[in-house]
Amino acid sequence: MLRRSVTAPSPPGAPARPAAGRSRRRDLAWLGTVAAVYALAQVVSLVPGTGLGWDETVYVSQVSPNAPAAFFSAPRARGITYLVAPVVALTPSVPALRIFLALLSAAGLLVALWTWRRLFPVPVLSLAGALFAGLWVTLFYGPRAMPNLWVAFGALAAVGCFLRAARDPGDRRALTGLAAAVAVTALMRPSDAVWLVLPLACAVAVVPDWRRPALPVALAAGAGAVAVVPDWRRPALPVALAAGAVLGGAQWVVEARLHYGGLLARLHRAGEIQGGLGWNPAFGDHLRALAGRTLCRPCDVPWTQPVTGLWWLALPVLTAGGLVFTQGSGGRPLRRPVLLATAVGLSMAAPYLLFVGYAAPRFLLPAYALLALPSALCLVRLFAAARRRPLHRPLLLGALCLALAAHLALQLLITARLAARGRGDQAAFTAVAEALRRQGVRPPCLVSGQEAVRVAFRTGCASRQVYGGHDGSITTAGLISLADNRPAAVLVAGTAPVPRWVREWRPYDLPDLPGLRGFRAYLGPAARSDRPAATPSTPAPAPRARPSGAATP
Repeated sequence: MLRRSVTAPSPPGAPARPAAGRSRRRDLAWLGTVAAVYALAQVVSLVPGTGLGWDETVYVSQVSPNAPAAFFSAPRARGITYLVAPVVALTPSVPALRIFLALLSAAGLLVALWTWRRLFPVPVLSLAGALFAGLWVTLFYGPRAMPNLWVAFGALAAVGCFLRAARDPGDRRALTGLAAAVAVTALMRPSDAVWLVLPLACAVAVVPDWRRPALPVALAAGAGAVAVVPDWRRPALPVALAAGAVLGGAQWVVEARLHYGGLLARLHRAGEIQGGLGWNPAFGDHLRALAGRTLCRPCDVPWTQPVTGLWWLALPVLTAGGLVFTQGSGGRPLRRPVLLATAVGLSMAAPYLLFVGYAAPRFLLPAYALLALPSALCLVRLFAAARRRPLHRPLLLGALCLALAAHLALQLLITARLAARGRGDQAAFTAVAEALRRQGVRPPCLVSGQEAVRVAFRTGCASRQVYGGHDGSITTAGLISLADNRPAAVLVAGTAPVPRWVREWRPYDLPDLPGLRGFRAYLGPAARSDRPAATPSTPAPAPRARPSGAATP
């Protein structure tokens, strides 16, 4: 039978603090080891030679002093931009940013697991952390400037703090941690915060022990009074939830009012960009994406690597096993934590599995973090059951260990493949940026067309797309006018149609990008090559005179 990691009361006259201190050090050693291995795996496999992805470039460009900010579309929130701002302001080095995020994500994993220390046995927490950290999705996004992993840490910490505050209403640290975790989640992805708060608020209403007289939600803005007025400490759970959601989501709501015509208009535009939200079950899409596709849109590819999805199919079974193991008298203290972690995990997975018509494995990171707890409990109980059977012990233990080792090896293999792909992308985009610089595309400059965001950032240019797409930020006439005054390039690949308004511009063949053959640029009249000759295939027309008074893109 598992025991919770809680220090037993000391006999009279015995020193209690040293025992509690030893318990904390032991628990920290368990969980700290998991976090340290997680950080090391990221630094070794994913940091060297990788560049910024498309979404990362958008987030980083908002605070980078080396290039104008890319267009910030309606669904995005600025939490990850705030997180990376201190490093980006100091250095343009992508490896430095990767190392910073790798160490920070390891610390985030440790803090999120630590909030559960009084709720679960530490061996279960350590295994849960290892299961979650060992997924290729968790490894890949640990050192990347993307918000989903931080939503996962926020959700895991929020549920842990919620349970601790529900058990002890006077636990100010748990209440503060709950509000902070919800705020972090809302700051990173406001929509995910809704699906986090909803089941927690329902739990307050449903569980008799937690159903205490609550303050009106209108008092959420004055949540600081909870720590001052003693009579308000007990009903503080709903206030902490509301306060965290309001504090974390305020910036997104204000920005919606200032730049998108209001909250409803921004939500509608965000739904349009995501392809329209409706009944779109995407279980098969997510299963196919586990082969290493960071985005499967549209996900009409065949399922050629079923072995990569076996753990995903086993996850509901392990979760159900964890729930079953809490039904006996020995599992009673774990029943509510397991049930709540499962309920919140399913809630946060539901919108992406049911309402979004494409798959990105990072969307389900919060669900994986929470469902790792009942899964780890199930595995620990299976190990304990195998040890109690002397005749079958070697076979059962060997089978469990072999399955976990094979799972981890497969996740590391996919991670290594993604890292190699990232290094290839970085080399290709660097070659394209250098080629454009040689053709006179230097700051202040403008890049539009296919892969404009990443190419522009690497050349120090602004990326602007003409109206018609979800990133439309300039008119055709405005882009042509700017091209007369500063270097501009419109990027086209393969057989994609060339805009009529650039057909008289100077074409230049660029190095191919992964997945984009026949990559070329159409260079505006203000882009002047360092070399006297134009591309061998097509002579360059004579550049027009450059008028004065250029506008800033």
